[in-house]
Amino acid sequence: MTGSEETPSFRLAYVPGVTPAKWVRIWNERLPGIPLSLHQATGAEASDMLRAGDADAGFVRLPVDRTFFSAIPLYTEATVVVVPKDHVITAAEEVTLADLADEVLVHPLDDVFDWDAPPGEPAFERPATTEDAVELVAAGVGLLVVPQSLARLHHRRDLTYRPLTDAPQSTVALSWPEEATTDLVEDFIGIVRGRTVNSTRGRQAEQTPQGSQGVRAEPKRPQKATAAGRGAQGRAGGAKRTQSAKPAKRGKPRRRS
Repeated sequence: MTGSEETPSFRLAYVPGVTPAKWVRIWNERLPGIPLSLHQATGAEASDMLRAGDADAGFVRLPVDRTFFSAIPLYTEATVVVVPKDHVITAAEEVTLADLADEVLVHPLDDVFDWDAPPGEPAFERPATTEDAVELVAAGVGLLVVPQSLARLHHRRDLTYRPLTDAPQSTVALSWPEEATTDLVEDFIGIVRGRTVNSTRGRQAEQTPQGSQGVRAEPKRPQKATAAGRGAQGRAGGAKRTQSAKPAKRGKPRRRS
């Protein structure tokens, strides 16, 4: 190795609400010599990092630009509405969009839902982030619709949430630039898909045992005949000779005296 060569590493971006700890632990167990670095980013930032080559792969929310990115959907989250603990909605186990028709809804600029028309009445202004929107809910400005993981991430003691049964949902996916599908990306895909170390769907280098390249199979040597085999061959040969033997010659007739 020359001094100019860099130690390989894997850079993983992830959006708020995603918990990559399980996959990172498996990576460290299987590839202890290759460090994995985590980079939390908003949805837009994660996309920019992947495009610029500042991350090798990322946990993002769909949709993504499929002309540039490959993506493997992993799971779809439940959608909830975040409300103050003393709000009338807390009396129900779950709510619908119709239940929010007369409510003021805070719609942050980093909203992960692709709404045709957000429910309820719009707030006076749109906060920059979901975290800012949660603060407005706590201040009594309005309510907030988010994936359940974001409600948990920004949990406050004075707020709670209820499932929203007919709202859009957010799907989390593993994504990476299609033209940058490196061996390390393939390794991480295998981990996320739950492949074992010895999986036949892994990389080719993992399928070929070390030292097996260039080894040729030795030609089979003719087997030595056993005693039983020689006896059988002898009997078979004797039978052939008996069948093909010429009839014995008759002797000359004796003279009569």
